[in-house]
Amino acid sequence: MYGSVFRMKPKPGARDAVLQDTEQWYKERGKDVPGFVASYALEAANGDIIGVAFFENEETYRRNAADPGQDAWYQRLRANLEADPEWNDGLFRTWHK
Repeated sequence: MYGSVFRMKPKPGARDAVLQDTEQWYKERGKDVPGFVASYALEAANGDIIGVAFFENEETYRRNAADPGQDAWYQRLRANLEADPEWNDGLFRTWHK
């Protein structure tokens, strides 16, 4: 799998809006984005939101990133953040018990 681990810092008072935006992506886009597997978010004690998004492979990840619908969603999300998210893209490895 391929994807990103990301960190976002919501503007003061905008945490709920950021979380709603991420949930909206899943409801409105996630089910229709080829190659999307799953995403998770952690609400850190310092107020940051740390997330991970999984895609089947790098090609489907990059295709989604280049989609105008993805950019429109991102611009709405970005309006509620103090700065651009920190993105860490790469190939995921999994180990299970």
